[in-house]
Amino acid sequence: MTIMTTPTNDQQEDEEMLVPHSDLTDGQQPTDVVAPQSADTTATTGENQQVEDPPSSRFTWLIENFSRMTVKKHYSDSFVVGGFKWRVLIFPKGNNMDQLSMYLDVADSASLPYGWSRYALFSLAVVNQIHSKYTIRKDTHHQFNARESDWGFTSFMPLCDLYDPTRGYLVNDTCIVEAEVTVRRVVDYWTYDSRKETGSVPGRVSYANN
Repeated sequence: MTIMTTPTNDQQEDEEMLVPHSDLTDGQQPTDVVAPQSADTTATTGENQQVEDPPSSRFTWLIENFSRMTVKKHYSDSFVVGGFKWRVLIFPKGNNMDQLSMYLDVADSASLPYGWSRYALFSLAVVNQIHSKYTIRKDTHHQFNARESDWGFTSFMPLCDLYDPTRGYLVNDTCIVEAEVTVRRVVDYWTYDSRKETGSVPGRVSYANN
């Protein structure tokens, strides 16, 4: 389900990760690097006057039989924010480490228009179903485009905590994941480009063979 909301945007840069497309399946293919297209008239107007709040949504994902999953990675159903489809990507046994790994992904990145790019503020969470105050939520932001279509956290939470039945993150072998996403049009691509701001993409992920 999807309901309108506005997420916080506290930054967790030390744990932000880009998932490279060399390991993506499900028919996705990387595209060549393209120059970002110029801001459209609506985006330019937004620079000079007050416009509507950027589109925001909350997506809740119930993952059943979580401990019995055998796949390395698992995608949620897609949900729409800002007119485009997004989804959550998790590594239920960790992305080559003893941590749950979780990312926000552009669902149809291979078919997006030439030069497509969107700046998103988002949070990802694993809900504690016993004591909500122990819900783990992390916030970040990223400039998404066809080449860099996913971003999130390789070290989201320890697997030992997630799989411990007394902790409250798995109840009846069901895990609840939440994503809160706010999407903006590209106004100044380089302003929001993490590589220009930090000098590198922090923690670029590499995959080991299964």
